Amino acid sequence: MTTAEEGRQQLDAVSVLNAKRTLLQLLARAGVWSGDAEELIGFVEAGAVALAYEEVDKGPWPAPEGKGEPYASGWLDGTRAVTDALGEVAERALRRAVAADPTADSPDERPPVGRTEVTRTKVAMTPLYLSFTDESDLDPEVTDQVLRAVLGTMSSRQRSRYAGRLTEFASTHRARLERLYAEYGPGSAIAIHGRYSLVHSPTSVAVLERLATAPAALHEEWDAAELPPAWLDGLTTAWGESPA
Repeated sequence: MTTAEEGRQQLDAVSVLNAKRTLLQLLARAGVWSGDAEELIGFVEAGAVALAYEEVDKGPWPAPEGKGEPYASGWLDGTRAVTDALGEVAERALRRAVAADPTADSPDERPPVGRTEVTRTKVAMTPLYLSFTDESDLDPEVTDQVLRAVLGTMSSRQRSRYAGRLTEFASTHRARLERLYAEYGPGSAIAIHGRYSLVHSPTSVAVLERLATAPAALHEEWDAAELPPAWLDGLTTAWGESPA
């Protein structure tokens, strides 16, 4: 190994694989099913490459000075080619992460919802919910069923990016959501029980996002899951009465 290679501080393929196997073993000891662990690691790997692509794509990466116009032109072409190739690597990594789903490459297909997809959504929505209101004394004991209905409106690709979508939704509609939770959520004059019960659950953030984005598909999945119609009606009313 040369001095230059030692200075790069990058992992070799064997060390990366060893770290992945170590993580799988540690997760197995914690009771995480190997399939779930593989899926999550796959998304982390795909995300790391995607973030690297975004960083490189920001550019520009100017050519060294004093090399002349032909050199500068070739340099720019080369950097563009490398950036495009990195983007393709990120796309392949995402394909591998959802490879277990046979409909992953079909943008209009809505496959059965996996348990890791439900867990990822819980992790994403809970801090968003708590940024608008406090924890409630009532959290309907149907969180998984509600989230399966929410995720059932999406393809695998859409689910893989749903944490980002939820964050964007909460940021774009922050003032409207603050008014909604202040009027209907924990601490408000509205009774905890009844049609506004779901406002007391973190799942409400995801349901509201779907009401704003794909209401017809949400109603379809909601009915199929036999969830209380009043909960969806209550959120629809609250969202409609909170001015944009």
